[in-house]
Amino acid sequence: MTPGELTLDDLPIRDDLRGRTPYGAPQIDVPVRLNTNENPYPPSPELVAELAEEVRRGAGELNRYPDRDASALRADLAAYLGHGLDASRVWAANGSNEVLQQILQAFGGYGRSALGFEPSYSMHPIITTGTSTEWIGGVREDDFSLDPAKAAAAVEEHRPDIVFLTSPNNPTGTALPLETIARVLEAAPGMVVVDEAYAEFAREGTPSALSLLPSHPRLIVTRTMSKAFAMAGTRLGYLAAHPAVIEALLLVRLPYHLSTLTQAAARVALRHRVELLGTVDALRRERDATVEWLRGKGLTVADSDANFVLFGRFPERRAVWEGLLERGVLIREVGPPEWLRVSIGTGEEMAAFRAAMEGVL
Repeated sequence: MTPGELTLDDLPIRDDLRGRTPYGAPQIDVPVRLNTNENPYPPSPELVAELAEEVRRGAGELNRYPDRDASALRADLAAYLGHGLDASRVWAANGSNEVLQQILQAFGGYGRSALGFEPSYSMHPIITTGTSTEWIGGVREDDFSLDPAKAAAAVEEHRPDIVFLTSPNNPTGTALPLETIARVLEAAPGMVVVDEAYAEFAREGTPSALSLLPSHPRLIVTRTMSKAFAMAGTRLGYLAAHPAVIEALLLVRLPYHLSTLTQAAARVALRHRVELLGTVDALRRERDATVEWLRGKGLTVADSDANFVLFGRFPERRAVWEGLLERGVLIREVGPPEWLRVSIGTGEEMAAFRAAMEGVL
């Protein structure tokens, strides 16, 4: 065999990785991209200027390793989250996916299992498998909600080492009541991770699982700066948990995992959080208007507390996806069969989406 003939199947990869495909959303250059749940509003010139100055200042010390524990950034994140948190109860990494990976490295592994209720964030089972942890797929109700008693029963039946709850859920957009999370916490023998990547977009009055931390030391709440903070390119995810959980993550984190520039960019964004989070209300209004418009077209739409909407049902959803793409609008073919997901963009982008949908329908 020549080097050019080598394929993935020829390599001695782990058996549990054979036949799998990597995570990825289509990256297609079209006028309107509404497929990866990004915040469509770019940083202001003032934020960009301050960030450039911080990068310039940090660049003079790039011959030195960054703050290994990101202490200042963690203190800033704790102040943002509130709920009586301090730096000892907050951890940060390169995107929430690395946060999730570190959790699985510390609490999962060979002979251990993780349970999640599907449809949900597709990276949960991917990262679980990547850490040699068994994935157990639980089920949601027909409306994508989670029945507290059934969820607790599934936890009691399988006794997983880690339970994943996603609120608001991706790709459905539905948030979980605190009562549901509490029932799962009572039943779980191990760690419970509540993925709150889209928490800032939740409808008014939707509580955060952060309020449950004082009474549940095995609870972990994960967040990201990629969505509401409009800093997807920074790759900064974080979590809040008991200090002992942070100590466990220190056992598996790579040395100096957060670069000097990443820490600087995240701290600048936090200083500008009033500006950045000021787009959330506009995106909520566009989301609610999109839900109403789609339902007015006779389509089924899941209630959403996120910056995206799941809608259907299309026996040939690929044809609808391709029809929108032909009209310059890229959305996501993801989630349960017959459903599609559209990220919420600017008013102009959503108008383009509606016009394209009119043509497809």
